[in-house]
Amino acid sequence: MMLSILFALVIFAGVLISQRFGVYLGHRNKRAAGEEGMAGVGSLEGATFGLMGLLVAFTFTGAATRFNDRRDLITQQVNAIGTAWLRLDLLKEPERKTLQEGFRRYVDIELEIVREGGDEEQIRAGMNRLSAVQQEIWTNLVQAVRNDTSLPLAQVVLPPVNEMFDLSTSRLMAAQQHPPLPVFLMLGLLVLLSSLFAGFDMARARTKSPLHVYGFAVVMALSVYLILDIEYPRLGFITIESFDRAMIDLRATMG
Repeated sequence: MMLSILFALVIFAGVLISQRFGVYLGHRNKRAAGEEGMAGVGSLEGATFGLMGLLVAFTFTGAATRFNDRRDLITQQVNAIGTAWLRLDLLKEPERKTLQEGFRRYVDIELEIVREGGDEEQIRAGMNRLSAVQQEIWTNLVQAVRNDTSLPLAQVVLPPVNEMFDLSTSRLMAAQQHPPLPVFLMLGLLVLLSSLFAGFDMARARTKSPLHVYGFAVVMALSVYLILDIEYPRLGFITIESFDRAMIDLRATMG
């Protein structure tokens, strides 16, 4: 979160500096070549602004799509765990009690991983514990199905548990999917270059509008911050923690 705020502040200051430097270059070019020296720059400015807008739209759309996908995966995972938990009632004791205890530990570890936020070391350790619990649950479940032949348990119990494991992996992997760092660096570069060109074009005016100068800087900084905030939904102001409540409520029903 602090890095996102810092990056946005750097963009804000960089836009203002780039604009001022562009005005300086514009005045210098105007003194050297007159008005003819400004000819033809409009097409270059338009192309640069268009490319910047395209990249902003691309990164924002990608972040919003991944944000929605992560919320959907939480819902699907909670439903899968709930279904698998109910299917355990078909098992006999003591296997059922053993598996229910394993499910409780499984959900507890899932919630611990969520609470770790961006601590990669703790998340990796949690994933290792989760993998061990998964193996334990699956081994005990297969053994329970083999021991009980009164019902076709394999077709009823095994699929939802397998889906539960698959969705857990998908959710954890989705949380680590982000655009490469060069994409964000290119976005920042285009914002600064567009500001430089805007300042160069403003050199034609005798007076500069502070509203447009600072307004453009604020809009660009907020846009970049919003993209980063949505891209990392557990570290900023826009979060998916409300969907984690479903997992917490499910754990409460397990006793």
